[in-house]
Amino acid sequence: MAGSFAVLDWVVIAAYVALLAVMGWVFSKKTSENSRDYFLGGNAMPYWVVAISVLATSQSAATFLGGPDQGYRGDFTYLSSNIGTIIAAIFVARILIPKFYEHRVTTVYELLSIRFNPATMRAAGGMYLVGRIFASGSRLFLAAIAVSMILFGNIDASSIIIASFLMMALGFLITFLGGINSVIWSDLIQFLIYTLAALGVVYVLWNAIPANYSEVVEGLGNTPEGQNKLTLFDFSINFSAPFAMISVITGLTLLGIGSFGLDQDMTQRVLTCKTANEGGRALLISAVLAIPVVAIFIGIGNLLYVFYERPDLMGAAVNSAEGREFSGEKITVFMHYILNELPAGMRGLVTVGVVAAAVSTINSGLNSMSSVIIEDFYKPWRQKRVSMEEVTDKHFVRAGQISMGVVGMALFGMSVLCFFWQQYSDTPLLEFALSVMVFAYSGLLGVYFTVIFTKRGSPISVMLALAVGFLVTLLQQPYIVDTLGLPESWKSLAFSWKLCIGTFIAFLVCVAGNNNQLSKTMTQQEITA
Repeated sequence: MAGSFAVLDWVVIAAYVALLAVMGWVFSKKTSENSRDYFLGGNAMPYWVVAISVLATSQSAATFLGGPDQGYRGDFTYLSSNIGTIIAAIFVARILIPKFYEHRVTTVYELLSIRFNPATMRAAGGMYLVGRIFASGSRLFLAAIAVSMILFGNIDASSIIIASFLMMALGFLITFLGGINSVIWSDLIQFLIYTLAALGVVYVLWNAIPANYSEVVEGLGNTPEGQNKLTLFDFSINFSAPFAMISVITGLTLLGIGSFGLDQDMTQRVLTCKTANEGGRALLISAVLAIPVVAIFIGIGNLLYVFYERPDLMGAAVNSAEGREFSGEKITVFMHYILNELPAGMRGLVTVGVVAAAVSTINSGLNSMSSVIIEDFYKPWRQKRVSMEEVTDKHFVRAGQISMGVVGMALFGMSVLCFFWQQYSDTPLLEFALSVMVFAYSGLLGVYFTVIFTKRGSPISVMLALAVGFLVTLLQQPYIVDTLGLPESWKSLAFSWKLCIGTFIAFLVCVAGNNNQLSKTMTQQEITA
């Protein structure tokens, strides 16, 4: 709460704002001569910085707040999902990235234009844009809740709107002038900040618990509720558990392939490396580094469980944070701890950490969506109407900056819409934010598996596969199941299995396409070459 911030908290926040201002000034000096430089940094980014940027992009305020909540209420099985992430990273590094570099694409969807026609590229890009606006907008809203609670002491509509706008504006200012260069280097800074904040919380929490290490481990392994909160692997055959190993090596691996290889938000960073090998190396490093980062946030949740729920280990009675509400809304245990327990200085640092995690996600979404709009939609449209000799490279850089402003307002609008939407919906926002990209990934995965592993498919079957993937996922949503009277068992499926089903059906639809048109297209390309 801003009113209870100490001078040291404000000093920390002021230092962060000053750092952002310096970063904005530095990147304003590095202008881009053309759209490829603006969106891909001239393919000159060091792979280790790209690896951190990919990691920072995959994290968000949802991870910053949801990780501790997962550790508090559950166990470490979420961490095992990184096995699927690593498998996905290897697949993308070996199969997809070399193809992207071979054809020198700016967006991953240009591959469909080369294989089929520009209409399929635009269809895939449009599917990505819709999914990314919903996903990034809802995550912006989730972060706005946290920032509003910390800065204003409430989650009123006006406070949420102000907090959401401030974070969107920060992300936009960092990204606007420097393009992907500023995104990647600022991601490095944001990652260091929110990781430092998390480690600081671990330090404060650990020192607040009087029990020693072995007592804490024993207490977590044998809780009064009969739960082992240190469980890492779930080998049960449970189709309702998204983090069971059978789900990790199937649906969550597919989710990783979609995220790393077909989502421009992630893949754009990999394409800024000098070579395909460096891009693949960056991807693998980010997948491995994610393990300790996620472990830190889940570990915070475990320590919060000890702090609030285990008076036998704390040496005194402790009031539970379970079920606490803040202005009528349930809050995570981590937010309760931030607002009520952190000492001066740390509250400011964690506030900055939440903002840094959110801004890292926002600026990446702004740049990636702008790249798809310009490269897959605007530039081809412009080329048909005006001779490219009459259009300077700077024109497309400026167009990218303008589209970034439009995207920023769309994300801001979505975050505001989510505030009012949540008042009347029973669907948890966090669940929506984490699973919404499944709608886009199902069709995209089916189409790209057809492109990679077969010689079949056609422009029509690509369009149909993208639509069918979306519709199949929609039909498996609980509210649709109830409305249409579909089998009740569909409602209990974890989102990872819904992705498997959607991808499989989309693949069948795509490979059913007549490849005569494909053969004609490839022949024409050979003649042109």
